Amino acid sequence: MHFCSSCGMPLDSGDLLKLKKDGHCFCIYCVDENNEVKSCEEIFEDGVKFFMESIPNITRDIAEKVTRKNMTSLVYWKEDSSSCLSGDVVTDEEYEEYMSKL
Repeated sequence: MHFCSSCGMPLDSGDLLKLKKDGHCFCIYCVDENNEVKSCEEIFEDGVKFFMESIPNITRDIAEKVTRKNMTSLVYWKEDSSSCLSGDVVTDEEYEEYMSKL
């Protein structure tokens, strides 16, 4: 199974795979209309919105920490110095707890 290099979404359905580039796979949500990977800030904001819509009663602050934990765990973002990736993250245990609620 492949996963989106930008957000971590499983790409088990061919319908979700939008772009393969430099050994990375990207989902339809992380690629823009010009077939380019969206900016780190756009992916981060989309991740925050996803968690806020998907997990009942989650605050924006926690959604940011979960998104940051998720993105910084992905190889694609390891070398990125965008300010949205700097800051607090949830613990591994908290991350697993939130992910289990999806």
